[in-house]
Amino acid sequence: MNRIRKNNWYALLLLAGITFLSTSCSSNTEKISMEINKGWQFSEVTKNDWHPATIPGEVHTDLLKNKMIPDPFYRDNEKKLVWIEKKDWEYKTTFNVAPEFFKKKNNLLVFDGLDTYATVYINGIEVLKTNNMFRQWTADVKQNLKPDNNELRIVFQSAQNVVDSLAKKDLPYVIPDNPRCYVRKAQYHFGWDWGPKFTTCGIWKAVRLEAFDEKEEEKEYVAPHKYELVQEKDTAGASFYFKIDDKAVYMKGANYIPSDAFLSRMTNAEYDKVIATAKDANMNMLRIWGGGIYESDYFYDLCDKNGIYVWQDFMFAGTMVPGDKDFFDNVKEEVKYQVKRLRHHPSIVVWCGNNEIDEAFKNWGWQKQFKMNKKDSIRLWSDYKRLFQDSIPKWVKEVDPSRPYVSSSPLFGWGKKESIKQGDSHYWGTWWGLEDVEVTLKKTGRFVSEYGMQAMPNYSTTERITTEEDRHLYSDVLKAHQKAGKGFNKLNSYIHRYFKDTTNVKTWSVKDYTYITQCLQYYSFKNIIGIHRSKEPYNMGTLLWQLNDCWPVASWSITDYYNRQPKAAWYAVKEAYRDDVKPVVDLMRPINMKLENPQVTFKVDGNNIILKATKAAKFVWIDIKGYTGRLSDNYFDLKAGEEKTIAIQSPISKPQITITSLFDVLSRNK
Repeated sequence: MNRIRKNNWYALLLLAGITFLSTSCSSNTEKISMEINKGWQFSEVTKNDWHPATIPGEVHTDLLKNKMIPDPFYRDNEKKLVWIEKKDWEYKTTFNVAPEFFKKKNNLLVFDGLDTYATVYINGIEVLKTNNMFRQWTADVKQNLKPDNNELRIVFQSAQNVVDSLAKKDLPYVIPDNPRCYVRKAQYHFGWDWGPKFTTCGIWKAVRLEAFDEKEEEKEYVAPHKYELVQEKDTAGASFYFKIDDKAVYMKGANYIPSDAFLSRMTNAEYDKVIATAKDANMNMLRIWGGGIYESDYFYDLCDKNGIYVWQDFMFAGTMVPGDKDFFDNVKEEVKYQVKRLRHHPSIVVWCGNNEIDEAFKNWGWQKQFKMNKKDSIRLWSDYKRLFQDSIPKWVKEVDPSRPYVSSSPLFGWGKKESIKQGDSHYWGTWWGLEDVEVTLKKTGRFVSEYGMQAMPNYSTTERITTEEDRHLYSDVLKAHQKAGKGFNKLNSYIHRYFKDTTNVKTWSVKDYTYITQCLQYYSFKNIIGIHRSKEPYNMGTLLWQLNDCWPVASWSITDYYNRQPKAAWYAVKEAYRDDVKPVVDLMRPINMKLENPQVTFKVDGNNIILKATKAAKFVWIDIKGYTGRLSDNYFDLKAGEEKTIAIQSPISKPQITITSLFDVLSRNK
């Protein structure tokens, strides 16, 4: 009879869409759990207008799935959806609880991720308040549960409204450079120079009920490797390189940002694509940038499996921090939780306190811009040091004593001569400083952890997010997908120097402009990487900015948001990072080359495209309409009379192929 009752409960749970899981260690530590991921609804607070919700998710994706808003990425819809972040939202569902749960001493409601300011109610009783997107939150709800029809309701406050209120409350004291500093939430959600401003809220990770008598004892952590960050003084300054198991490793890789503005869209299949773009480009390191998130376990599993080392920032980027006890206590719990969660991954080789805050405070002119008095400036720097130089390294060491820690990346700003002599370097003389690519010959750091050149997204992406009327330089819609300050001006400055006079650039087609910008990015990364690698062992790392995009945008990414397709530069990086080739540097600029019509011809043979040119061809681009895979090579040079075979990664029937070379585009835009 008891078995029948138990099976009936399991059946009811399955019918209700609740997954029941059981894990056992021993009789007194057996833990049972069930996910609460079905039957969710959401509404704007006070509206009582309920619609189906998907968990994990966020309010923007739920609104989109219910056709209550247009595609946030299409045209200039971003600015039309600002109202969402100013509202409070609530989510609710009902669930049943099997009798086995009530037999355990502890019934915990567990949230792996709530974004961000949330109040949780069980059957109308408040059981939890949260204020950190990066922490796991639990509430003992045994006294609040009944066997069936339990209501779980979560009310989310607008993070934007909260941080605005906190910043206003602190006046006249100002924490530069944005009120986002007050909240432990993915900083890129507040907008970046490559990302949109979608300040989300929602249940972004799993929800479950756990029951147990006694907590499992925490296993002693033993480090699968020996990690060492070597910083030794030498005649030039000081080294900066990684030794893994006593072997010095030259790091070749990229910076990684969150791969979607809406994190719930990142399925395991999407992560497979992203990590493949790094692995197949011969990378061995990714730097997880501090304005995003601590990534999913699956992400790090893939890095472990594919031999990709991880530089892990803590989630602080480009802004000073509050110094109050509540903030520090909150960060302490975040750090200890995340380090414990991730420390078993052998791919992680260093913890880093933050991205660019040290450099920003010293070099970005905040004191003048925000009219700081001396007392406030001293206080800000004191709070900074207390968090990143004293507290976080201590908290990390308590739970992961084996890995090195650095307080900030970089150590010195790119305008300082010390930046190329010691520490890691973010060298932005190219792009932000408008210096020539060749400046790298004189200004290569010991470990260059950021540098880059922009390009437009693939033209197929521009077609997807625009109408015909938008496809001209510089339409309002194109400008809405270019977030970098004076981004088009900077691109045109480099195009003018390296490829083509840009005096009449506004008359170019967007397709031709896209092609030229991608050739520019290809040329820049090929040469900068070649120079970096030629300076080994003085230089022991080159991490380009950036691997990926979180939406369709003109950016420094070498891959496109849609389908993670390569941009031209991905093919350059793949070649430049090969272990079996000597670094190649071009110092002839394409603008100085005398190009003739190469008259490229091609034929298709199965999964191969065979090309031939009568004259030398530069940056030969194979475009296959509707194709979302990769080619074995693209944007390559072709010698006169040379035959080159390109493999198609995934077969396509009757491919519609267009071949473009630099000569074609330049001759169209005289």
